[in-house]
Amino acid sequence: MNFDPMYQPYPSRRTPVYAKNGMVAASQPLAAEAGLAILRKGGNAIDAAIATAACLTVVEPTQNGIGGDAFALVWAEGKLYGLNSSGPAPKRLSVDELEKAGIKQLPTTGMIPVTVPGTPGAWAQLSRRFGKLSFAELLRPAIEYAEQGFPVSPLCGFLWEKAYSQYRTQLQGEQFKSWFDTFAPRGRAPHIGEIWRSSDHARTLQLIAESNGESFYRGELAEKIDRFFRQYGGYLQFDDLAAFQPEWVEPIHVKYREHEVWEIPPNGHGLVALMALNILNGFDFAERDTVETLHKQIEAIKLAYADGKTYIAERSSMKVSVDDLLSEAYAEERRKLIGEQALQPMPGKPPQSGTVYLCTADGEGNMVSYIQSNYMGFGSGLVVPGTGISLHNRGHNFTLDRNHVNCLEPGKRPYHTIIPGFLTKGGRPVGPFGVMGAFMQPQGHLQVVMNMVDFGLNPQAALDAPRWQWMEGKRVEMEHTVPPHLAHALAGRGHDIQYALHSNHFGRGQIIHRLENGVLVGGSEPRTDGQAAAW
Repeated sequence: MNFDPMYQPYPSRRTPVYAKNGMVAASQPLAAEAGLAILRKGGNAIDAAIATAACLTVVEPTQNGIGGDAFALVWAEGKLYGLNSSGPAPKRLSVDELEKAGIKQLPTTGMIPVTVPGTPGAWAQLSRRFGKLSFAELLRPAIEYAEQGFPVSPLCGFLWEKAYSQYRTQLQGEQFKSWFDTFAPRGRAPHIGEIWRSSDHARTLQLIAESNGESFYRGELAEKIDRFFRQYGGYLQFDDLAAFQPEWVEPIHVKYREHEVWEIPPNGHGLVALMALNILNGFDFAERDTVETLHKQIEAIKLAYADGKTYIAERSSMKVSVDDLLSEAYAEERRKLIGEQALQPMPGKPPQSGTVYLCTADGEGNMVSYIQSNYMGFGSGLVVPGTGISLHNRGHNFTLDRNHVNCLEPGKRPYHTIIPGFLTKGGRPVGPFGVMGAFMQPQGHLQVVMNMVDFGLNPQAALDAPRWQWMEGKRVEMEHTVPPHLAHALAGRGHDIQYALHSNHFGRGQIIHRLENGVLVGGSEPRTDGQAAAW
């Protein structure tokens, strides 16, 4: 990839970071520095990713927690590996059970949307297969921050206050009391710069560290989760946790220009990004900031999402294969639909045959693209009493439509929004990238990949560039940094353009590239509190 390291066309408070020994790019500086400290101790990129991820559950609880899910792409031993550590629905949860209870729509909070959390399993599995340092050592920085406290960073503080304002009216019932005890112990959200600590969180991390994750799934922590759900009539129980194992998967990819773009296969929607890039591969783009470029990007993501929402589910439930959706013949069929005017997106017929993102790299050649999330901020609004475990609400992404491939079933994983990305060129690693933000993620992946591959932007400039997000139908939100003349021109083509009041809707990403001489180049999202830490 050829980019001008000094070319910074968009305003930013950051420049690309260069280093040769190791790098950690994450959404919170304390977590990034914790991962870097692990590299300095002799750990590899996988060790650093685990330490950073564990730390993020403490220092950025507004976006993720121990009770969430995780995915990873790992370049090691000359190969790219994929890890799917998203959990299934409890065995006792079904459409029939919800219908008996009079529930017609999956809620966003409470016991019902909680699926088996996969995050602790991801840490343990990555450490077991690729780690160099002891698992306990990797979790030590997170434990120390939970015990001793840390000053709340700006965006985290803003989102914390926003969540508290919603939850104090939305969360009614004794089962939610532990959330307020844990995250609002003074009867409010902590202020920016205020020290927050959680001894319960520290003890839980210590149990996970000492047991290599077993306590969460088959030990003391699993028993506490089981008791909590039984007390309030929930569905998740000990045997659901005990049966869980993360899954090693073969990453999927498309060839885009001279690069290969890699994603995790379904149940995640990285496939949406790949379908859109496959469509765009048939066009030439001379400049980034033109109405023609933006129009084609938006139309491609709309078509890809129409298919994604129709066909993506747990892989065993899908009725259309990944290969069919990524075939050149199908990409050409969808490409032909893109004209001068905005489309109302509809799924095609293929031929039959809240979240934190981080990335790491070390001097040995290992690289990790890692993402974990509780979904919708804090998730379900539930914290297991006495543990600090904030539980996610991924089950909300199921549908109760029995005819849909993503219909809720016991033991089935839901359609998942969090996706790590990775770039290679000619089979050689270029590096990890990711843009968190629920349904913004495939759209962010498409935009940063094109920024780097088509328009030659360095990792930092690729993240700094103005973004858009397709919402539904013909509605598209634009960041305020998108020039008005482009917004007007897109409106003239039938797009319903709206400028967003702030940049929280447009994702938060991190990127690390390895140059041909082995030097690492990193960029960190200007829309969040993060940094690219390096040595």
